[in-house]
Amino acid sequence: MEFHEVFTRLRQQAGLSQSEVAERLFVTRQAVSRWERGETLPEVETLQALSKLFGVSINTLLGSPRTLTFQSCGMPLTDDILARDRDGSLNERYCMWCWDGEGFAQDCTLEEMVEHCLPHMQLGGMEPETCRAYLESLLPTLERWREMP
Repeated sequence: MEFHEVFTRLRQQAGLSQSEVAERLFVTRQAVSRWERGETLPEVETLQALSKLFGVSINTLLGSPRTLTFQSCGMPLTDDILARDRDGSLNERYCMWCWDGEGFAQDCTLEEMVEHCLPHMQLGGMEPETCRAYLESLLPTLERWREMP
């Protein structure tokens, strides 16, 4: 799905006219119309504002072009479990269980995170030790754990 299709659907689901969206984002109605026709894309700052307005990730606005994972627990990024920062904006790096708006919700080690995530994995009946090995190889590659000394 392309941006213009996602945007149009979200605008209509929110019950907003093109003019109302334009007013909220401080852009012209013509700009909104061009987005819906697929002629242009909004600037990065406007994508951030649209993300906040519709409560979806920028990745979703762009038609989910990449499969992303949360950068603490490795879960697939989905809009329904995105964390929010203190200002209410969506945090596309962490899920709502890992991030409390200002910092990590749990003060834990990488090993403790593996043990926490293990029961929540749904990998088609994979053996627990295989899941553990997968998490032990994945988590150190994620932002949260790469930044640790």
